[in-house]
Amino acid sequence: AGTGSLMLVLTSMAAAIIGGLLLNIMPCVFPILSLKALALARAGGHERHVRHEAIAYTAGVMLTTLALGMILLLLRASGEAVGWAFQLQNPASILLLLALMVAITINLWGLFDLPGFDGGQQLAGQDGARGAFWTGALAAFVATPCSGPLLGAALGATLVLPTVAALPIFAGLGFGLALPFLLLAFVPALRRRLPRPGPWMNGFRKLMAIPMALTAAALLWLLWRMAGLTGLWVGMGAAALVAALLVTKGRIDRAGGACGWALLVAVAVPVLAAPLLPAATARPMDRQADQLPGDAYTAEKLAILRQQGKPVFVYFTADWCVTCKINEAAAINRPATAQAFRKAGITVLMADWTNGDPAITRALAAHDRNSVPLYLYYPKGGAEPRVLSQLLTPTMLENLGDGETAH
Repeated sequence: AGTGSLMLVLTSMAAAIIGGLLLNIMPCVFPILSLKALALARAGGHERHVRHEAIAYTAGVMLTTLALGMILLLLRASGEAVGWAFQLQNPASILLLLALMVAITINLWGLFDLPGFDGGQQLAGQDGARGAFWTGALAAFVATPCSGPLLGAALGATLVLPTVAALPIFAGLGFGLALPFLLLAFVPALRRRLPRPGPWMNGFRKLMAIPMALTAAALLWLLWRMAGLTGLWVGMGAAALVAALLVTKGRIDRAGGACGWALLVAVAVPVLAAPLLPAATARPMDRQADQLPGDAYTAEKLAILRQQGKPVFVYFTADWCVTCKINEAAAINRPATAQAFRKAGITVLMADWTNGDPAITRALAAHDRNSVPLYLYYPKGGAEPRVLSQLLTPTMLENLGDGETAH
């Protein structure tokens, strides 16, 4: 048993490292990559400074994934039905992240100097390492909604392992996420392929404000989905107030004054606004016109369909899960998929985990998963389900019912 557990830890760690590495090409982490690229470009050829920043960035990533993993394990040990990315199931966390994205957008646009993230002239000194650390922490926090190849199974292993054995898996996820930055820092030949610092960086910095602004807009949409119109108005008000305060501070600072109060109030805004948000609750399925026809998931509905011997496609999703939304747009919510499912008599159940549903958390755990997406296909006749890839293709879904015909 001991050898089996050790092999499970080692294989899960390897999967977590590779899964974390692959997260760097997922859309959820793209906005943070801009900060890393800007830092590397500014660092120039100072080997010691670049390596210090890479180590600080890695520390920020790994400590954040470890902290999130520890909180997850403690909550689960206390009896809570939670999974990975649990913090994004709380509208208050989304509001705090929204305020931070607004601040970074304004910073990259040059309207306000955000200590630590900007670095500027001090990048080669202590502030550069500190900024890299917090950039890493932010990258890890933003990456939690994403689950790519290998990562779901690796995180699922933490459900059956003791705490001491589970924590290295979370650390492996952080190491994999930080690995490209480490390689660029410690392999000069790779870094020499980057453009040299120059005036182009000002334009690049402003260009990188665009994905940050889009991320802020997506967070506003998510607040609306989670907390209704109240969440949307609170989010818009907090974002506008944070932006106004930081722009005001930037203008006063450039005029030679000091405006520390504006920064303090801007930091306090999301904290003070959070109590205005309604609590997240499980919501009924709000089927849109372009979505695959189906019904909301419950264990009872699935049991009835299986007893009847019908083929069933179950997809576990969340509005904050970028991978889920990409799969839904590219493969699930397509007329060709709906037509193929009708032909094969496949029933669709959607398990919406956006606001955290304990029943869905238990269903995920039953398949050794604590994250989304998860795609299950129950063939005709009540057979055991097939676990599909976390990256779906239209052909994969259209061929699900091959050999099966509707009654």
